[in-house]
Amino acid sequence: MSKLKRAAVLCIKSVPVLYVVFALIVGISDFTVPDNITIRRNDLKNASVNVMGVTDSCTVEAKLFGVLPIKEVQVTVVDDKKLAAGGNVFGVKFFTKGVMIIKQTEIETSKGSVNPSKQAGLNVSDVILKIDGKQVNTVEEVSQIVERSYGRELEIIYLRDGKEEKCVLAPVLSLTDKKYKTGLWVRDSTAGIGTVTYYNPVSKSFAGLGHGICDIDTGMLMPLLRGSVVDVEITDVIKGKKGIPGEIKGSFDNKKQGVLTENTDCGIYGVMDDVQGMENQQLYDVALKDEVKKGEAIILSQIDMEGVKQYSVEIEKIVDTEDEYKNFVIHVTDERLLEKTGGIVQGMSGSPIVQNGKLVGAVTHVFVNDPTRGYGIFIENMLAEADKIK
Repeated sequence: MSKLKRAAVLCIKSVPVLYVVFALIVGISDFTVPDNITIRRNDLKNASVNVMGVTDSCTVEAKLFGVLPIKEVQVTVVDDKKLAAGGNVFGVKFFTKGVMIIKQTEIETSKGSVNPSKQAGLNVSDVILKIDGKQVNTVEEVSQIVERSYGRELEIIYLRDGKEEKCVLAPVLSLTDKKYKTGLWVRDSTAGIGTVTYYNPVSKSFAGLGHGICDIDTGMLMPLLRGSVVDVEITDVIKGKKGIPGEIKGSFDNKKQGVLTENTDCGIYGVMDDVQGMENQQLYDVALKDEVKKGEAIILSQIDMEGVKQYSVEIEKIVDTEDEYKNFVIHVTDERLLEKTGGIVQGMSGSPIVQNGKLVGAVTHVFVNDPTRGYGIFIENMLAEADKIK
């Protein structure tokens, strides 16, 4: 039953104090009102209701039989989209905005062991944005400023939990190598292999991974300064085993295929300069969350240089969680894939999932103790994140 048939009465409040009321009669046994509802614009147009004033995001008051207020519901109206499913692997060269603190150490000085970074109040996973008013994006830039400080106090602007903070850090002279140091280990870049989830032939935009690129040491989402997408030649596949995740291994091509624009919890996003034939791939309708059901599905993945292939999986469980990228559990059932990879391996993140002819989501994580199973993200969540990107 569609989402439009769930509520007894919804009063839609549009932006300029305009109220649109419509009544939908349902059986009491089927009456449930979720906190958030996504509705296709065509469904609204086809419904026997007045939709004047309905915006892309509305606050809705649900009333039982049009009288008893139940709750406020957030309604998002989306346009129908057709997307090309990916499945092809790609390489990512990622450079951070600022430098991420990945470790703190003690420095041996003439006055004993000290850690200037801790004394300043900095923590692992903080992202240093500026030192003495200068933007820093590389390890070399940080080292040069610190070494030339000769122990002078430095003003640090850093990011913690999405909020800019400020502190003062005084480097100390190391007895070991006679250089001024802060006790910080920082990272400014990373690289890896992932899978394209979808390509939008209209905007030439794409999304992949189904989760963000996180620092290997801290597990924190890495802030993106710039990133490029390159082609990958697959050289080997390490089969996954219980307790040991497998991996797609490959070498990067120097030719840039596209650029990254955002790194988010729901995946990475960018624009393809060279669409690698994706403009000719089959276009799929996009499924909403409530259209994803337990049962048979397929994933599209590339695990060798023979290209993207379809593999059978089963959606075992829809996960009731607020997590944006672990929305359902999939189980690999295809013997061909199990023989070659053992199930889901690193590098397959982003592999599109298709059910009943619709693009429903993407593979995100493997269960370490059972590589035949893993999590998937709703495609609706990935597209909602894409809509936030300016």
